[in-house]
Amino acid sequence: MTDTAAAAPGTPSPIRWGILAPGGIAHAFTRDLQTAGLTVTAVGSRRQETAAAFAAEYGIPHAHGSYEELVADPDVDIVYIASPHSHHRAHAVLALEAGKHVLVEKPLTLDADEAVAIRDIAAGRELLAMEAMWTRYLPHMVRIRELIAAGVLGEVRAVVADHTQSLPVDPAHRLNALELGGGSLLDLGIYPVSFAWDILGPMTEVRALGRLGETGADTEVAIAAVHESGAVSSIATSSRAAGPNTAHIVGTDARIDIDRVWYEPTSFRVTATDGTLLEEHVSVVDGRGMQFQALCAEQLLREGRRDSDLLPMEQSVAIMAALDDIRAQLGVTYPKER
Repeated sequence: MTDTAAAAPGTPSPIRWGILAPGGIAHAFTRDLQTAGLTVTAVGSRRQETAAAFAAEYGIPHAHGSYEELVADPDVDIVYIASPHSHHRAHAVLALEAGKHVLVEKPLTLDADEAVAIRDIAAGRELLAMEAMWTRYLPHMVRIRELIAAGVLGEVRAVVADHTQSLPVDPAHRLNALELGGGSLLDLGIYPVSFAWDILGPMTEVRALGRLGETGADTEVAIAAVHESGAVSSIATSSRAAGPNTAHIVGTDARIDIDRVWYEPTSFRVTATDGTLLEEHVSVVDGRGMQFQALCAEQLLREGRRDSDLLPMEQSVAIMAALDDIRAQLGVTYPKER
């Protein structure tokens, strides 16, 4: 594999992306990569016809009929893992052991033990492994962190957020299939959990209640947490009913209200406790906004760095451990845990 960090200053070689598992999220990611002018050189699928169709749609030079062929491709520097999260560990390890950097779709894995495995293999091989929590890299989230760091909100005391959607109820759908890591928590709840962690720091105490569907996968979850600073978060997620999908950060001097859909490019307002509007922000982004995480990954590689400041692997592991705790409280177990 070409060491992308060794490119000459001012004339960097393109960092070449490979797409593993060309499903719906891979289509959105690839469109955003190409919108940003980034280089996609290969795609790999379990079926050659699927890979070929995806490659033809996006003008990708190499189409591979297996994931093993994809990670062995010498024209690939970094692999985007877009398979169901039940397979993230196996596919990330496959790529890392082939010497490729990885950007792994969220949630990073099924549980914390699997996340540790990815972290340790990447560290041992001096490769970048990064969770694709793309929301953290969006412009409005960057601005929100700037406002908090500047003290505009005063002491931040609470975060409230929901990720609620009306999604398929078919028991065979991946969202409801326990063997694929089904459940609203890992598919949807990961967004507000990661968001609250980002704003308030680690969760030190977590309480969770929820409802399980016909397959034993969670369909609704309510989470209340205390964070290391003493601040609290309130999170709701559902795969059976669509809610407002807004988020709020409440401080002693002001609050931030993030509009629908808070985890995508959107707008927010900063309002002082006396009702004065301090700032209004509107994001205008080409595409869905998934390119910002890829741009961060490329910058890290060019700088010879192997971890993200915005979402270090240690934090991804810790978030997975919190999700493990929540699942235990709900009584949700996956087949591998039985």
